[in-house]
Amino acid sequence: MTGYARVEGVHDSGDGAAQWQWSWEVKSVNGKGLDIRFRLPGGFDALEIPARKLIGSKLGRGSLSVSLMLSRQTTSKALTVNRELIEQILDLQTTLEAEGKIYPSPPRLDSLLSVRGILETEEEPAQDPAQKEALIAALMAGLETVLKPLSDMRGEEGAHLANMLTAHLDTLSGLSKAAKDTADLQPGQQRERMKQQIAEILEQSPPVSEERLGQELALLATKADIREEVDRLDAHVAACRDLVGAGGVIGRKLDFICQELNRESNTICSKAASLALTNIGLELKSTVEQFREQVQNVE
Repeated sequence: MTGYARVEGVHDSGDGAAQWQWSWEVKSVNGKGLDIRFRLPGGFDALEIPARKLIGSKLGRGSLSVSLMLSRQTTSKALTVNRELIEQILDLQTTLEAEGKIYPSPPRLDSLLSVRGILETEEEPAQDPAQKEALIAALMAGLETVLKPLSDMRGEEGAHLANMLTAHLDTLSGLSKAAKDTADLQPGQQRERMKQQIAEILEQSPPVSEERLGQELALLATKADIREEVDRLDAHVAACRDLVGAGGVIGRKLDFICQELNRESNTICSKAASLALTNIGLELKSTVEQFREQVQNVE
């Protein structure tokens, strides 16, 4: 089932010097199982195990792409001047001037500051383990938050899907009734057809007795009887209605029942002794296939 959600947040490290800005983005498309792919920043690979466990407890199916974007904002770093290095540079200039290797000239501030190492910034202290644990806890809370709108979006799609499945089940119920009504007419049609065929074959022979004709008709009626198939078809449709109404993780159960629906439809087509019943059987097969396609989107 498809869905998309994004949540952003800020975590204060607690030392007053840095803040972490984070954002979770989750995309979901239909899938037979639960397939999760993560994109995590460097140094936070350990998040994958608890994140996978959390998602598995909330969702049962789908192909998910989970991305975490994380950035650290720190306060302005203090600059320090390396006075010892400046003194070394000035002493070197004085020496070179005394040796006549360079022309005497007053030192310029911009030239001094451009020398690498004159201006230094304070190094950031290593992150405290307790602070990192607090950051990970905040990130996990953010992941749980982003799963809520994702689940809501999937739920809205599920409600729309339930209406579509119910419409297909209504069509199957109507076709099942039509098949039963049409099948009730088959014995009389078969009787007339058999009389006509026998009359054509045995035009000059004694007519077939009613008893013999009745035996043949009984055999044909038994072979063409679809009442059991229609009853099973109705039972499968009722089971699907119960599952759709109950909700939950029902995709695999519905998929199995679709196989049974297709089997009954095929049997009805094979037993059809009239064009009308054959057309109903084909319509049944088409509707079952449409129903099965939608079932693939059910969790």
